[in-house]
Amino acid sequence: MKQLKVKEKLIMGVNNPFLSVVVSKKDPEANPDIIVLEDGESIDFQCRVISRRRTVLTAELSQNSKKIELFEKDKDTIHKLCELKNIKIIRALNKIKKIYFSINRKIKKIIYTLYKGIRFFWREYHFLVPVSLWKKYLKDFRDRIKETTINLYNPMDINDYNKWLKNNKKPTNYEEFAYNPLISILIPVYNIGRTYLSECLDSILNQSYNNFEICLVDDCSTKEETKETLKEYEQKDKRIRVKYRKENGHISKTTNDALEMAKGEFVGLMDDDDVLDKDALYEVVKVLNTDKTLDFIYSDEDKLNTKGKRCYPHFKPDFSPDTLLSLNYICHFTVIRKKLVKLVGGFEVGLEGAQDYDLFLKCTENTNKIYHISKILYHWRMIEGSTSMALNNKSYASDKGLIALKNALARRKIDGNVEKDEQSGYYIIKYNNKKEPKVSIIIPTRDYLDILKPCVDSIYQKTTYKNFEIIIANNQSVKKETLSFFKEYKKKYKNFKVIACDIEFNYSKINNMAISKCDGEYIVLLNNDTEIITPEWLDIMVGYASQEHVGAVGVKLLYEDQTIQHAGVVLGLGGVASHVYIGKRNKELGIYGRLNVPYDYSANTAACLMISRKKYDEVGGLEEELKVAYNDIDFNIKLLEKGYYNVFLPQVELIHYESKSRGLDTTSEKYKRFLIESKYMYDKWESIIENDRFYNKNFSKNGWFMLDKK
Repeated sequence: MKQLKVKEKLIMGVNNPFLSVVVSKKDPEANPDIIVLEDGESIDFQCRVISRRRTVLTAELSQNSKKIELFEKDKDTIHKLCELKNIKIIRALNKIKKIYFSINRKIKKIIYTLYKGIRFFWREYHFLVPVSLWKKYLKDFRDRIKETTINLYNPMDINDYNKWLKNNKKPTNYEEFAYNPLISILIPVYNIGRTYLSECLDSILNQSYNNFEICLVDDCSTKEETKETLKEYEQKDKRIRVKYRKENGHISKTTNDALEMAKGEFVGLMDDDDVLDKDALYEVVKVLNTDKTLDFIYSDEDKLNTKGKRCYPHFKPDFSPDTLLSLNYICHFTVIRKKLVKLVGGFEVGLEGAQDYDLFLKCTENTNKIYHISKILYHWRMIEGSTSMALNNKSYASDKGLIALKNALARRKIDGNVEKDEQSGYYIIKYNNKKEPKVSIIIPTRDYLDILKPCVDSIYQKTTYKNFEIIIANNQSVKKETLSFFKEYKKKYKNFKVIACDIEFNYSKINNMAISKCDGEYIVLLNNDTEIITPEWLDIMVGYASQEHVGAVGVKLLYEDQTIQHAGVVLGLGGVASHVYIGKRNKELGIYGRLNVPYDYSANTAACLMISRKKYDEVGGLEEELKVAYNDIDFNIKLLEKGYYNVFLPQVELIHYESKSRGLDTTSEKYKRFLIESKYMYDKWESIIENDRFYNKNFSKNGWFMLDKK
């Protein structure tokens, strides 16, 4: 049965032909082979997974070829998917089309930006914009129009990434270490070709740090080429030791055999076809010389495509426990204290394909001495059938990851379910609430009934959670219709309360006043210009907020046009802090599934934020010195300082109508207050703002998850 359908097909590049085809799968679990022929000859191509159903195929073509064909092979059946003519004039026309659509998009962007700007200037200033701010807003307008990331590289673009690598080469200034532990590299081997295995072993033998051993275990390979290569290298260097299994035991048993061979204080995990950066072990030992008590060290990584070109880097955050429950973001290169690996029982037989993920979950349950090296020290090879090509190439690995997570919840005595996100293939934990603790939803307002009423009604009409109360923090409302609404809803709902906050506008103080008079076990800070989309929003948020390690819980906020307003906050991005993915389409996946599965961030906006009352009081609530701006960022950072993790939940969605009600009355006061509160944040948290540990330091602070050109 035919599983694939071509959605888009194109050959571009006048002088350097380039094929791009988007294919969609009927069944997301199906994994048919794809064959690309150039004038009847099979050629290499690259895959990039957009979602579980959709994949982009790309290939470099010859200028002189005439016909390109794509076929789907399922078992013994071959189906033709499409055929393209590789003609120069067609490629030229495609380029003209691309230029036309680019100009068209630019014009649309200018019109849309002008429209948004007019709305903003009317809402904020009634068109009476202070002269002192003209320059700023003109620059903002130019930046929004450009927004082609002119000063940034896209790390997921192969050419951009390799340019960035070239521009960021730095010589290593080697230093002598007082502490030089033996590191055992564990490598399970099975039927790997000589070329790949040799490159793997040579990358270890050429390390700048020399106190290592290589523990190779052959899992009863049937390829003589594999065995011959192992024997050759065994004779080449005394640090290489090889064990030959007499029967195939699969990767967990094979790696456990390598673990038993290891004499080192630490073990490093590596696949038989991958490559280590020459300073990988040096960087690990350098870190250990600053802290000998570390048990678990991991680095950033990238991939080697079929042509040996580096691509698709994974710049990782520092240890993020909730992110780890969504996906194995740690992966390679990982070095772990051998005693710890032994303590947790080594590699789980039966979880082949997710054996490393299972090990990482177990190890991080038994130590908090975890360190992340934000340098790419490992190159994961993309070969046919490898999970580095696409997660769905080994769907069993994803299924075994599901089991590893279920086992982790059971070990941790956590009542929850694990679900697989269909679009990304990653995971979402659904914590079960045995009882419904009371939730107090705090909504500050000063009139604005036209936005307050839809907000309140959406809570009552859509929320599945029963044990909640709504507390309106009434900041000097005067309109008759607002006061009538309060009176009506207090009669209509027993769980609707109004607390008078008769003070000058101070967002922090108003919320603190309201919270001091509520008795909920969990607090939700909620803007009056929001509306609920996800009926189970409180159930899901309480599940996360009730976890001991979790501080503030944030959600995905959407503009009225269904583009993203909030999807987590990065410190130091464009100033003190900024939301990521602003203006992006809601159905986008985000880098490594960030818009689909939970991730740890340094902060979430207080436009919709849940926290346990106990933890709220523990950090002293909201900072009343910050009347308008950054009070939520300050609050999130205080939770980080107490050792808690702040979690963003994309599976919970609300509409946010972009702060229609404001506190200060005049533009000059707003601007002055903003400067004062920015200074307050830098004075108090400068080091933390400049070094967001959940945002890799290689990423730009001028564009989320991008790389700087300079």
